[in-house]
Amino acid sequence: MAMLDFAAFDAAPLKRDPYDYLVVPGFITPQALDAINRDYPSLPGPGSHPVDKTEYGPAFAEFWQELNSPEFRARFGRKFGIDLDGSPVMATVREFCEPTDGSIHTDSKTKIITILFYFNKEWPHTGGRLRILRSAGDLEDYADEVVPERGTMLAFRRSGNSFHGHLPFVGERRIMQMHWVDAKRIAKNERKRHSLKWRIKKALGLG
Repeated sequence: MAMLDFAAFDAAPLKRDPYDYLVVPGFITPQALDAINRDYPSLPGPGSHPVDKTEYGPAFAEFWQELNSPEFRARFGRKFGIDLDGSPVMATVREFCEPTDGSIHTDSKTKIITILFYFNKEWPHTGGRLRILRSAGDLEDYADEVVPERGTMLAFRRSGNSFHGHLPFVGERRIMQMHWVDAKRIAKNERKRHSLKWRIKKALGLG
């Protein structure tokens, strides 16, 4: 069973206004989408959960394996013009959207490319549609709006102006977030955190 429609991916243009992003409706094929939803990870509650900390069925396992393939990485590298070799992958899944979700942000500086996969069969709701924003202060000032349904994939290059967000929605909203990340920046952040913990312990006389 073909999991991903790479012909649609190759045909989709990389948009550059207001930052580099790519939308591929139906990137997950219809047959694969049904199977993935059947074998979707069992999540302990709301919020985002690391994929490697969840339990899931064989179709989702096959999908996850495809996302970690050299071909998948190479295609995204070519599309965005970025060398992703050696960049670690991080991924989370979630099943429910909460009232606090959707606030405008750019993603952390540790992320190079963010990919969002949407598993919902249909989306008649106004809220929960991710918007590609032109600024940090206005959800209505958007260049594009992505409906989170039917295997659509959104990917964007993280930058200082990669603002995105969505109108509030509460309820089931299946999504996977995958990132290629900057290993050096993550290591630097870890060193800072450990150093801060050490300073706090010393100040409290716990070291």
